[in-house]
Amino acid sequence: MYERILVATDGSELSELAVTAGIELALLMNAELVAVKVVHHYPSGYFEGSLLLSQMEVQHMQGQADAEAQRVVDAVKAKADARGVRSTRAVVMKSELVSEAIIEAARVHKSDLIVMASHGRRGISRLLMGSETLHVLTHSHTPVLVLR
Repeated sequence: MYERILVATDGSELSELAVTAGIELALLMNAELVAVKVVHHYPSGYFEGSLLLSQMEVQHMQGQADAEAQRVVDAVKAKADARGVRSTRAVVMKSELVSEAIIEAARVHKSDLIVMASHGRRGISRLLMGSETLHVLTHSHTPVLVLR
């Protein structure tokens, strides 16, 4: 039914549910797996409170975020490979909009399904913090499996 499954992760304990489900589903369907982590793209200048960060400091922060993201998707790939998933890709994307990057990754990698977790925020916290999962659900043309 599915040939390529994209699993979105942020490295959190909750997203591990999505990773595990994505791997199990890939095994069940004999599908490929694409593990995606989105890193916020830092601007060239940045105010941290009342401190202005230099270009060098911003580049250092971006480098750390990129390395951590790569570590997260590499761990997913290693876990999937150890379980015998037929083909796994580890993808790090840079974007200011996490949900849009996930949708774009699904399109670029020709994924049949997006698997992701939801924090299940309700009320004012969802309104204030937004929901990346909700945005993916409402804007993606690819089916989405949400785990809570």
